[in-house]
Amino acid sequence: MGLKEIASSVGVKAEILYKGKIGHHENKAFVNILDIELDQSKDFKASDYTKIAMIECSTPGVNNLLPPGTAVSIVIDHHQANVDEVKAEYVDIRPNIGATATIMTRYLQELEIPVKTELATALLYGIKVDTDDFRRNTDPADLTAAAYLSPLANHDILIRIETPSKSTESIDILGEAIKNRQVKGSYLISNVGTIRDRDALAQAADYLLTLEGITTALVFGLGEDRIYISGRSRDDRVNIGKVMQDAFGEDKAGGHATLAGAQIPLGVFSGTKDKQTLLKLAEEAVVKRFLSVVGIQKESV
Repeated sequence: MGLKEIASSVGVKAEILYKGKIGHHENKAFVNILDIELDQSKDFKASDYTKIAMIECSTPGVNNLLPPGTAVSIVIDHHQANVDEVKAEYVDIRPNIGATATIMTRYLQELEIPVKTELATALLYGIKVDTDDFRRNTDPADLTAAAYLSPLANHDILIRIETPSKSTESIDILGEAIKNRQVKGSYLISNVGTIRDRDALAQAADYLLTLEGITTALVFGLGEDRIYISGRSRDDRVNIGKVMQDAFGEDKAGGHATLAGAQIPLGVFSGTKDKQTLLKLAEEAVVKRFLSVVGIQKESV
């Protein structure tokens, strides 16, 4: 939304594209209440656009709709990345910043573009979410941006976005995560079975991390064609983003020191109707790889 506003200020038309489903209940409320124009692009063609910008990600094909190798013009992100491998005409990656929304807010300020209420509300929400209300990965720049946006934002809408009703599936997944948890020391791993709403995994991982004695939580589930994994950690010795990349591959995982996600394609197994067998195979693969990387043998769980 921030980049679209910047483009509009110089007479450039822009579209916000995404792939997949908006499943997280807060994300649904965010899009609906603010009436954000998004295009769920199922048949994306790079040739339809003069320029392509990647926001909140930096590699085509990794957690985004772009085919690998797509030529990109702009990359703006705050996730850790190998900048030498990021190919674009303009690259701004600041891993010290807590939220990409902070970076976009700074652009709007420097370009002296007036920030409308809807955009201020959206950007402030983005900063609050990515920094966990300024408790995680927070830089002074995040606080400065929030202070600028706060008087411009609609706080009644913020409250509505942050307190939406929870879906039945998210509650069910949380229940499965609690019931199926495996614990080894301060590590917790849980298989929630088949899922439709992958965003519920992150909510479950956040909750399990609050359990006494747990400093790292990994929750995973089986989608139609891949295994979805969400990790959380509050152990200063564990960079969960790096752990998940080492365990599942840099092209399949990413994140920060305290939170990360991964998607593992099922490949030839995606057509298997025996979900129980698939779940068992998925659990063996995920648990073994993760515990191996953190230095714990699977047999000792």
